[in-house]
Amino acid sequence: MTIETLRAIIEIAFPLFLIMDPVGNGAICLSMLGEFSPRRQRAIIGRELLFALGIILLFMYLGEGLLGVLDIHQSTLRMAGGAILFIISMKMVFPQSGGEEPDPHFSDPFIVPIAVPFIAGPSCLAAVMVYAHRDDLTVVGAAILLAWVGTAVFMLLVPWLTRVLGTRGLRAMERLMGLILILMSFQMLEDGVRLFIASL
Repeated sequence: MTIETLRAIIEIAFPLFLIMDPVGNGAICLSMLGEFSPRRQRAIIGRELLFALGIILLFMYLGEGLLGVLDIHQSTLRMAGGAILFIISMKMVFPQSGGEEPDPHFSDPFIVPIAVPFIAGPSCLAAVMVYAHRDDLTVVGAAILLAWVGTAVFMLLVPWLTRVLGTRGLRAMERLMGLILILMSFQMLEDGVRLFIASL
């Protein structure tokens, strides 16, 4: 593997990792699965992470054909992805008071809502389709796996991080990730506008 390939993988994996928001999603999952034992919590989170990975890879391979069937141009996809990413990042930086409360009658989740939309959400899937169209699928696939492994590690370590950093520390980490995502969302919007102007 060359240095250029490794750099390309990291450049794609880093924003995907931020979009998956393992810190915020891990905290939500921890409160949602509070009635289960720690071992069962890890099993559920691991299962949902695998479901999310499968869905993300599916969009990576089928996204191009889907865009062709729907006649969606690359500029439209990038601008829409940037807008969605901006909304997600604003929620990370300015969370609603009280945060997301899990349903008290909620039982063992299956795909929804942990796998989709928490991990494999609209902004993540849109970003994956953009990268799959722009870069080599081998590079994108490796970047997805790298971001997914990082997300899995963080989500499984959230109980420990909560004890070490506390709720405020986790919130500060999530807001920092949100600030970085805001910059990336504007870059995606700018790329979309540039592509649209070039197509005129």
